[in-house]
Amino acid sequence: MSEGDPLSNMLAQMENARPYADIDGGVFERLKHPERTLKVTLPIRRDDGSITVYEGFRCQFDSARGPYKGGIRFHPTVTQREVEALAGWMTWKTALVDLPYGGAKGGVVIDPRDCSDREIEAVTRRYTEGIRRMIGPEIDVPAPDINTDSQTMAWMMDTYSMYAGYVIPDVVTGKPLSIGGTQGRVEATGRGVAITAESAFEYLGREFDGADVAVQGFGNVGSVGSRLLAERGANVVATSDVTGGVYNPNGLDVPALERHVERSEGVAGFDGGDPIDNDELLRMDVDALVPAALENVITVDVAEELQADLVLEAANGPTTVAADEILIERDVPVVPDILTNAGGVIVSYLEWVQNSQQYSWTLEEVNTDLRRRLNAAFEDTVEVYAERETPDLRTAAYAVALEKVGAAHEVRGLFP
Repeated sequence: MSEGDPLSNMLAQMENARPYADIDGGVFERLKHPERTLKVTLPIRRDDGSITVYEGFRCQFDSARGPYKGGIRFHPTVTQREVEALAGWMTWKTALVDLPYGGAKGGVVIDPRDCSDREIEAVTRRYTEGIRRMIGPEIDVPAPDINTDSQTMAWMMDTYSMYAGYVIPDVVTGKPLSIGGTQGRVEATGRGVAITAESAFEYLGREFDGADVAVQGFGNVGSVGSRLLAERGANVVATSDVTGGVYNPNGLDVPALERHVERSEGVAGFDGGDPIDNDELLRMDVDALVPAALENVITVDVAEELQADLVLEAANGPTTVAADEILIERDVPVVPDILTNAGGVIVSYLEWVQNSQQYSWTLEEVNTDLRRRLNAAFEDTVEVYAERETPDLRTAAYAVALEKVGAAHEVRGLFP
Protein backbone atom coordinates (compact mmCIF):
# COMPACT_ATOMS: atom_id res chain seq x y z
CA MET A 1 0.00 0.00 0.00
CA SER A 2 1.05 3.60 -0.59
CA GLU A 3 2.37 5.94 2.10
CA GLY A 4 -1.04 7.58 2.18
CA ASP A 5 -3.17 4.47 2.76
CA PRO A 6 -4.94 5.27 6.05
CA LEU A 7 -5.68 1.70 7.12
CA SER A 8 -2.08 0.61 6.58
CA ASN A 9 -0.92 3.63 8.59
CA MET A 10 -3.29 2.86 11.47
CA LEU A 11 -2.21 -0.79 11.61
CA ALA A 12 1.45 0.24 11.51
CA GLN A 13 0.88 2.61 14.43
CA MET A 14 -0.60 -0.31 16.38
CA GLU A 15 2.41 -2.50 15.55
CA ASN A 16 4.81 0.23 16.65
CA ALA A 17 3.11 0.38 20.05
CA ARG A 18 2.89 -3.38 20.52
CA PRO A 19 6.30 -3.78 22.25
CA TYR A 20 5.35 -1.13 24.81
CA ALA A 21 1.85 -2.43 25.65
CA ASP A 22 0.99 -5.21 28.08
CA ILE A 23 -1.47 -7.05 25.85
CA ASP A 24 -2.04 -10.71 25.00
CA GLY A 25 -0.83 -11.69 21.53
CA GLY A 26 -4.11 -13.32 20.56
CA VAL A 27 -6.08 -10.28 21.65
CA PHE A 28 -3.73 -7.99 19.71
CA GLU A 29 -4.29 -10.09 16.60
CA ARG A 30 -8.07 -9.66 16.99
CA LEU A 31 -7.67 -5.90 17.34
CA LYS A 32 -6.12 -5.60 13.88
CA HIS A 33 -9.40 -6.54 12.22
CA PRO A 34 -12.70 -4.58 12.21
CA GLU A 35 -15.67 -6.55 13.45
CA ARG A 36 -17.80 -5.65 10.44
CA THR A 37 -18.15 -3.17 7.59
CA LEU A 38 -21.38 -2.49 5.73
CA LYS A 39 -21.56 -1.03 2.23
CA VAL A 40 -24.86 0.51 1.13
CA THR A 41 -26.07 1.97 -2.16
CA LEU A 42 -28.08 5.17 -1.93
CA PRO A 43 -30.26 6.03 -4.94
CA ILE A 44 -31.92 9.45 -4.73
CA ARG A 45 -34.00 11.56 -7.07
CA ARG A 46 -32.22 14.80 -7.94
CA ASP A 47 -33.94 18.16 -8.21
CA ASP A 48 -33.98 17.86 -12.00
CA GLY A 49 -35.81 14.52 -11.80
CA SER A 50 -32.79 12.33 -12.60
CA ILE A 51 -31.58 9.47 -10.39
CA THR A 52 -28.08 9.33 -8.89
CA VAL A 53 -26.77 6.35 -6.91
CA TYR A 54 -24.23 7.09 -4.17
CA GLU A 55 -22.20 4.66 -2.05
CA GLY A 56 -21.98 4.69 1.72
CA PHE A 57 -20.13 2.72 4.40
CA ARG A 58 -20.35 2.05 8.13
CA CYS A 59 -17.54 0.23 9.90
CA GLN A 60 -17.83 -1.10 13.45
CA PHE A 61 -14.28 -1.77 14.58
CA ASP A 62 -14.48 -2.88 18.20
CA SER A 63 -17.13 -3.03 20.93
CA ALA A 64 -15.30 -4.63 23.86
CA ARG A 65 -15.66 -1.52 26.03
CA GLY A 66 -19.17 -0.47 25.01
CA PRO A 67 -21.35 0.67 22.09
CA TYR A 68 -19.63 1.66 18.87
CA LYS A 69 -19.09 5.41 18.47
CA GLY A 70 -18.00 7.44 15.49
CA GLY A 71 -18.84 10.16 13.03
CA ILE A 72 -20.35 10.27 9.56
CA ARG A 73 -18.52 12.16 6.81
CA PHE A 74 -19.77 13.24 3.39
CA HIS A 75 -16.79 13.61 1.07
CA PRO A 76 -15.86 12.58 -2.49
CA THR A 77 -12.68 10.79 -1.33
CA VAL A 78 -14.40 8.42 1.13
CA THR A 79 -13.32 4.79 0.72
CA GLN A 80 -13.93 1.59 2.65
CA ARG A 81 -10.32 1.44 3.83
CA GLU A 82 -10.48 5.05 5.02
CA VAL A 83 -13.65 4.36 6.99
CA GLU A 84 -12.11 1.25 8.56
CA ALA A 85 -8.99 3.20 9.54
CA LEU A 86 -11.07 5.99 11.07
CA ALA A 87 -13.12 3.42 13.00
CA GLY A 88 -9.89 1.98 14.38
CA TRP A 89 -8.63 5.42 15.38
CA MET A 90 -11.94 6.04 17.13
CA THR A 91 -11.51 2.79 19.07
CA TRP A 92 -8.13 3.91 20.43
CA LYS A 93 -9.39 7.45 21.01
CA THR A 94 -12.36 6.43 23.17
CA ALA A 95 -10.14 4.08 25.15
CA LEU A 96 -7.40 6.67 25.69
CA VAL A 97 -9.86 9.20 27.16
CA ASP A 98 -11.55 6.37 29.10
CA LEU A 99 -15.04 6.47 27.61
CA PRO A 100 -17.25 3.35 27.76
CA TYR A 101 -17.35 3.10 23.97
CA GLY A 102 -15.89 1.17 21.10
CA GLY A 103 -15.05 2.66 17.73
CA ALA A 104 -16.96 3.10 14.47
CA LYS A 105 -17.05 5.39 11.46
CA GLY A 106 -19.26 6.04 8.48
CA GLY A 107 -19.10 7.90 5.22
CA VAL A 108 -20.83 8.64 1.95
CA VAL A 109 -18.94 9.16 -1.30
CA ILE A 110 -20.39 12.52 -2.29
CA ASP A 111 -19.38 16.12 -2.87
CA PRO A 112 -21.98 18.16 -0.96
CA ARG A 113 -21.07 21.26 -2.96
CA ASP A 114 -22.71 19.64 -5.99
CA CYS A 115 -26.01 19.03 -4.17
CA SER A 116 -28.93 21.13 -2.95
CA ASP A 117 -30.04 21.03 0.68
CA ARG A 118 -32.99 18.85 -0.32
CA GLU A 119 -30.69 16.38 -2.07
CA ILE A 120 -28.36 16.23 0.96
CA GLU A 121 -31.38 15.54 3.16
CA ALA A 122 -32.45 12.73 0.81
CA VAL A 123 -28.97 11.18 0.88
CA THR A 124 -28.86 11.45 4.68
CA ARG A 125 -32.22 9.80 5.16
CA ARG A 126 -31.46 7.05 2.64
CA TYR A 127 -28.09 6.40 4.30
CA THR A 128 -29.75 6.23 7.72
CA GLU A 129 -32.26 3.70 6.41
CA GLY A 130 -29.39 1.70 4.96
CA ILE A 131 -27.48 1.42 8.26
CA ARG A 132 -30.38 1.62 10.73
CA ARG A 133 -30.29 -2.13 11.52
CA MET A 134 -26.77 -1.78 12.88
CA ILE A 135 -27.14 1.47 14.87
CA GLY A 136 -29.01 2.37 18.04
CA PRO A 137 -28.46 4.01 21.46
CA GLU A 138 -27.02 0.84 22.96
CA ILE A 139 -25.40 -0.47 19.75
CA ASP A 140 -23.75 2.22 17.62
CA VAL A 141 -24.13 5.99 18.01
CA PRO A 142 -23.16 8.17 14.99
CA ALA A 143 -22.11 11.82 15.16
CA PRO A 144 -21.08 14.62 12.76
CA ASP A 145 -17.77 14.65 10.92
CA ILE A 146 -16.49 16.33 7.75
CA ASN A 147 -19.30 18.06 5.81
CA THR A 148 -21.98 16.91 8.26
CA ASP A 149 -23.43 18.90 11.15
CA SER A 150 -26.26 19.17 13.66
CA GLN A 151 -28.85 19.36 10.88
CA THR A 152 -27.52 16.11 9.41
CA MET A 153 -27.88 14.48 12.82
CA ALA A 154 -31.43 15.83 13.15
CA TRP A 155 -32.37 14.15 9.87
CA MET A 156 -30.73 10.91 10.99
CA MET A 157 -32.52 10.96 14.34
CA ASP A 158 -35.85 11.69 12.69
CA THR A 159 -35.45 8.91 10.13
CA TYR A 160 -34.46 6.35 12.76
CA SER A 161 -37.30 7.47 15.05
CA MET A 162 -39.90 7.23 12.27
CA TYR A 163 -39.06 3.57 11.74
CA ALA A 164 -39.21 2.90 15.49
CA GLY A 165 -42.48 4.76 15.95
CA TYR A 166 -41.24 7.00 18.78
CA VAL A 167 -38.56 9.61 19.37
CA ILE A 168 -35.09 8.23 20.10
CA PRO A 169 -32.78 11.23 20.62
CA ASP A 170 -29.79 9.19 21.85
CA VAL A 171 -29.38 7.30 18.56
CA VAL A 172 -27.01 10.10 17.44
CA THR A 173 -25.03 12.88 19.09
CA GLY A 174 -24.19 16.35 17.85
CA LYS A 175 -27.88 17.21 17.51
CA PRO A 176 -29.45 20.69 17.74
CA LEU A 177 -30.26 21.80 21.28
CA SER A 178 -33.99 21.77 20.49
CA ILE A 179 -34.02 17.97 20.10
CA GLY A 180 -31.63 16.83 22.81
CA GLY A 181 -28.26 18.20 21.82
CA THR A 182 -25.87 19.43 24.47
CA GLN A 183 -24.30 22.82 24.98
CA GLY A 184 -20.66 22.85 23.95
CA ARG A 185 -20.84 20.08 21.34
CA VAL A 186 -20.27 22.25 18.26
CA GLU A 187 -17.09 23.72 19.75
CA ALA A 188 -15.96 20.55 21.54
CA THR A 189 -13.27 19.29 19.15
CA GLY A 190 -11.77 22.74 18.62
CA ARG A 191 -11.91 23.42 22.35
CA GLY A 192 -10.14 20.13 22.96
CA VAL A 193 -7.38 21.18 20.57
CA ALA A 194 -6.86 24.40 22.53
CA ILE A 195 -6.86 22.55 25.88
CA THR A 196 -4.35 20.00 24.60
CA ALA A 197 -2.17 22.75 23.13
CA GLU A 198 -1.93 24.42 26.52
CA SER A 199 -1.00 21.11 28.15
CA ALA A 200 1.63 20.39 25.49
CA PHE A 201 3.26 23.81 25.77
CA GLU A 202 3.38 23.49 29.55
CA TYR A 203 4.82 19.97 29.33
CA LEU A 204 7.52 21.11 26.90
CA GLY A 205 8.34 24.15 29.02
CA ARG A 206 7.36 26.60 26.28
CA GLU A 207 5.53 29.92 26.56
CA PHE A 208 1.99 29.66 25.17
CA ASP A 209 1.18 33.35 25.27
CA GLY A 210 2.34 34.87 21.99
CA ALA A 211 3.24 31.52 20.39
CA ASP A 212 2.97 31.49 16.58
CA VAL A 213 0.53 28.84 15.35
CA ALA A 214 -0.37 27.74 11.80
CA VAL A 215 -3.69 25.91 11.35
CA GLN A 216 -4.15 23.81 8.20
CA GLY A 217 -7.90 23.52 7.65
CA PHE A 218 -10.54 26.07 8.62
CA GLY A 219 -13.66 23.94 8.94
CA ASN A 220 -15.45 23.45 12.24
CA VAL A 221 -12.39 22.12 14.08
CA GLY A 222 -9.86 24.52 12.56
CA SER A 223 -11.99 27.64 12.91
CA VAL A 224 -13.09 26.97 16.49
CA GLY A 225 -9.60 25.83 17.43
CA SER A 226 -8.07 28.97 15.91
CA ARG A 227 -10.49 31.26 17.74
CA LEU A 228 -9.93 29.58 21.11
CA LEU A 229 -6.14 29.44 20.64
CA ALA A 230 -6.18 33.17 19.90
CA GLU A 231 -8.40 33.90 22.90
CA ARG A 232 -5.90 32.06 25.11
CA GLY A 233 -3.04 34.24 23.85
CA ALA A 234 -1.59 32.33 20.92
CA ASN A 235 -0.79 34.15 17.68
CA VAL A 236 -2.60 32.35 14.82
CA VAL A 237 -0.50 33.53 11.87
CA ALA A 238 -1.82 31.33 9.04
CA THR A 239 -4.67 29.08 8.00
CA SER A 240 -6.04 27.50 4.85
CA ASP A 241 -8.87 25.48 3.35
CA VAL A 242 -9.72 24.05 -0.08
CA THR A 243 -10.16 27.56 -1.52
CA GLY A 244 -6.77 28.91 -0.43
CA GLY A 245 -4.80 30.22 2.51
CA VAL A 246 -3.91 33.45 4.30
CA TYR A 247 -0.86 34.56 6.31
CA ASN A 248 -0.30 37.48 8.65
CA PRO A 249 2.88 37.47 10.79
CA ASN A 250 1.17 39.77 13.29
CA GLY A 251 -1.70 37.32 13.78
CA LEU A 252 -4.97 36.86 11.95
CA ASP A 253 -8.20 38.45 13.12
CA VAL A 254 -9.91 35.07 13.56
CA PRO A 255 -13.47 36.36 14.22
CA ALA A 256 -13.22 38.54 11.10
CA LEU A 257 -11.97 35.54 9.12
CA GLU A 258 -14.88 33.45 10.39
CA ARG A 259 -17.31 36.11 9.17
CA HIS A 260 -15.55 36.21 5.80
CA VAL A 261 -15.75 32.42 5.44
CA GLU A 262 -19.45 32.47 6.33
CA ARG A 263 -20.08 35.02 3.58
CA SER A 264 -17.79 33.65 0.88
CA GLU A 265 -17.66 29.95 1.83
CA GLY A 266 -13.87 29.92 1.86
CA VAL A 267 -10.68 31.45 3.26
CA ALA A 268 -9.55 32.73 -0.15
CA GLY A 269 -9.97 36.47 -0.61
CA PHE A 270 -9.69 37.43 3.06
CA ASP A 271 -8.05 40.85 3.17
CA GLY A 272 -6.56 40.45 6.63
CA GLY A 273 -3.33 38.91 5.33
CA ASP A 274 -1.34 37.73 2.34
CA PRO A 275 -2.26 34.67 0.24
CA ILE A 276 -0.40 31.45 1.07
CA ASP A 277 -0.72 27.97 -0.35
CA ASN A 278 -1.10 24.79 1.64
CA ASP A 279 2.44 23.52 1.04
CA GLU A 280 3.91 26.78 2.32
CA LEU A 281 1.71 26.68 5.42
CA LEU A 282 2.80 23.14 6.34
CA ARG A 283 6.46 24.19 6.13
CA MET A 284 6.21 27.48 8.04
CA ASP A 285 8.62 28.33 10.85
CA VAL A 286 6.12 28.43 13.73
CA ASP A 287 5.92 27.28 17.32
CA ALA A 288 3.07 24.87 16.52
CA LEU A 289 1.50 23.40 13.40
CA VAL A 290 -2.11 22.23 13.70
CA PRO A 291 -3.24 19.99 10.79
CA ALA A 292 -7.03 20.16 11.08
CA ALA A 293 -8.32 18.85 7.76
CA LEU A 294 -7.94 15.39 6.20
CA GLU A 295 -5.55 12.46 6.52
CA ASN A 296 -2.03 12.18 5.14
CA VAL A 297 -1.08 15.84 4.77
CA ILE A 298 2.26 15.43 6.58
CA THR A 299 4.09 13.09 4.23
CA VAL A 300 7.79 12.26 4.06
CA ASP A 301 8.45 15.28 1.84
CA VAL A 302 6.68 17.61 4.27
CA ALA A 303 8.29 16.04 7.36
CA GLU A 304 11.77 16.57 5.94
CA GLU A 305 11.11 20.30 5.50
CA LEU A 306 8.73 20.93 8.39
CA GLN A 307 9.95 23.82 10.56
CA ALA A 308 7.32 23.82 13.33
CA ASP A 309 8.58 23.09 16.84
CA LEU A 310 5.45 21.07 17.69
CA VAL A 311 2.67 19.30 15.77
CA LEU A 312 -0.83 19.09 17.26
CA GLU A 313 -2.94 16.65 15.22
CA ALA A 314 -6.45 18.10 15.14
CA ALA A 315 -7.41 15.94 12.14
CA ASN A 316 -7.59 12.16 12.08
CA GLY A 317 -4.47 10.54 10.66
CA PRO A 318 -2.77 13.65 9.25
CA THR A 319 0.75 12.20 9.57
CA THR A 320 1.88 9.11 7.69
CA VAL A 321 3.92 6.45 9.48
CA ALA A 322 6.95 7.13 7.28
CA ALA A 323 6.71 10.85 8.10
CA ASP A 324 6.44 10.00 11.80
CA GLU A 325 9.80 8.25 11.65
CA ILE A 326 11.41 11.37 10.21
CA LEU A 327 9.84 13.62 12.85
CA ILE A 328 11.10 11.29 15.59
CA GLU A 329 14.61 11.45 14.12
CA ARG A 330 14.35 15.25 13.97
CA ASP A 331 13.06 15.38 17.57
CA VAL A 332 9.83 17.17 16.59
CA PRO A 333 7.16 16.26 19.17
CA VAL A 334 3.75 15.24 17.80
CA VAL A 335 0.67 15.19 20.05
CA PRO A 336 -1.36 12.46 18.32
CA ASP A 337 -4.82 12.73 16.88
CA ILE A 338 -6.36 10.24 19.30
CA LEU A 339 -5.58 12.74 22.06
CA THR A 340 -5.62 16.18 20.43
CA ASN A 341 -9.02 15.85 18.73
CA ALA A 342 -10.77 13.74 21.38
CA GLY A 343 -12.87 16.67 22.61
CA GLY A 344 -15.66 15.92 20.17
CA VAL A 345 -16.23 12.34 21.27
CA ILE A 346 -15.97 13.31 24.94
CA VAL A 347 -18.81 15.83 24.63
CA SER A 348 -20.73 13.41 22.41
CA TYR A 349 -20.54 10.96 25.31
CA LEU A 350 -21.82 13.64 27.68
CA GLU A 351 -24.72 14.33 25.29
CA TRP A 352 -25.54 10.62 25.13
CA VAL A 353 -25.53 10.37 28.93
CA GLN A 354 -27.81 13.40 29.25
CA ASN A 355 -30.24 11.92 26.70
CA SER A 356 -30.35 8.60 28.56
CA GLN A 357 -31.10 10.44 31.80
CA GLN A 358 -33.45 12.95 30.13
CA TYR A 359 -31.55 15.70 31.88
CA SER A 360 -29.44 18.64 30.66
CA TRP A 361 -26.18 20.05 32.02
CA THR A 362 -24.88 23.61 31.84
CA LEU A 363 -22.16 24.66 29.41
CA GLU A 364 -19.81 25.17 32.35
CA GLU A 365 -20.40 21.61 33.56
CA VAL A 366 -19.79 20.19 30.10
CA ASN A 367 -16.59 22.16 29.53
CA THR A 368 -15.28 21.33 32.99
CA ASP A 369 -15.76 17.61 32.37
CA LEU A 370 -14.16 17.94 28.93
CA ARG A 371 -11.04 19.58 30.35
CA ARG A 372 -10.78 17.04 33.18
CA ARG A 373 -10.91 14.05 30.84
CA LEU A 374 -8.44 15.52 28.33
CA ASN A 375 -5.97 16.51 31.03
CA ALA A 376 -6.15 13.01 32.54
CA ALA A 377 -5.51 11.40 29.14
CA PHE A 378 -2.57 13.74 28.50
CA GLU A 379 -1.05 12.85 31.88
CA ASP A 380 -1.48 9.12 31.19
CA THR A 381 0.24 9.54 27.84
CA VAL A 382 3.28 11.49 29.04
CA GLU A 383 3.65 9.14 32.01
CA VAL A 384 3.90 6.10 29.74
CA TYR A 385 6.19 8.05 27.40
CA ALA A 386 8.59 8.72 30.28
CA GLU A 387 8.39 5.42 32.14
CA ARG A 388 8.52 3.06 29.14
CA GLU A 389 10.78 5.25 27.02
CA THR A 390 8.55 5.05 23.96
CA PRO A 391 9.95 6.73 20.84
CA ASP A 392 7.18 9.33 20.71
CA LEU A 393 3.93 10.45 22.29
CA ARG A 394 1.83 8.61 19.68
CA THR A 395 3.33 5.26 20.65
CA ALA A 396 2.69 6.05 24.31
CA ALA A 397 -0.94 6.98 23.64
CA TYR A 398 -1.47 3.79 21.65
CA ALA A 399 0.08 1.72 24.43
CA VAL A 400 -2.41 3.19 26.90
CA ALA A 401 -5.36 2.60 24.55
CA LEU A 402 -4.35 -0.92 23.49
CA GLU A 403 -4.01 -2.02 27.10
CA LYS A 404 -7.46 -0.71 27.98
CA VAL A 405 -9.15 -2.40 25.02
CA GLY A 406 -7.07 -5.51 25.50
CA ALA A 407 -8.06 -5.76 29.17
CA ALA A 408 -11.74 -5.63 28.18
CA HIS A 409 -11.25 -8.46 25.68
CA GLU A 410 -9.34 -10.56 28.21
CA VAL A 411 -12.04 -10.45 30.89
CA ARG A 412 -14.86 -10.97 28.37
CA GLY A 413 -13.18 -13.89 26.68
CA LEU A 414 -13.72 -15.22 23.17
CA PHE A 415 -17.22 -16.24 22.02
CA PRO A 416 -18.22 -19.00 21.40
